[in-house]
Amino acid sequence: LQAFKGQTEELERLGATVIALDAERNDQTQVNQIQTLIAQQPDAIIQQLGNIKVLDPWLKRIRDAGIPLFTVDTITEHSVNNTTSNNYGIGSDLALQIAGDMGGQGKVLVFNGFYSVPVCKIRYDQLKYVMGDFAGIELIEPELKDVAPNTVQQAFADVTDMLTRFDKDSGLKAVWACWDRPSVGATQAIEKAGRTEVKVYGIDGSPDFVEMILDLVRAFRPDEPGVSEAV
Repeated sequence: LQAFKGQTEELERLGATVIALDAERNDQTQVNQIQTLIAQQPDAIIQQLGNIKVLDPWLKRIRDAGIPLFTVDTITEHSVNNTTSNNYGIGSDLALQIAGDMGGQGKVLVFNGFYSVPVCKIRYDQLKYVMGDFAGIELIEPELKDVAPNTVQQAFADVTDMLTRFDKDSGLKAVWACWDRPSVGATQAIEKAGRTEVKVYGIDGSPDFVEMILDLVRAFRPDEPGVSEAV
């Protein structure tokens, strides 16, 4: 969200006219939008995120059409430049945080629905790499699958089911996702089940997930000034 906001604001500051399109995580919609943009022959195209296996042939078409392509979190040889966060660091740091919080023991429920999205692949690979050094930690298989749309609703249903299968004595201590949307549904399911021993970990800081965290902080520290700013 912040990357998109930064692109738009900087381009407009430089005098560019920005055509902003949101595929809402739908692969076919994203392909259709790329086709439309190629037909419009803009001065440049910025592509952010997406399923590289689906998008790459269409990103090649952008380059073949002579339109400079810039990407954000989309690794492709057809891009002039790809800007990305350090997902190796993000993934390993989060994995170490989880392992520490768990005391090196217990089970982790994992969402892995978008392995073909490069940033999710890297983050998940780092999770597996780090957890390989903790013999007492188990990543539950088969993994849960992210879906789009209805990510939150499906995550809520899936985690509710898993909480029934893995009771309080099972050692389930954490839920991991490479982004925040499934974490929202997972958190809702855990709160409803009263399973406070299970912690949820996500990446990106999407507004609705941050708001959930703020609600919890306010519940425990309602009279403390500046809670929102602090978090």
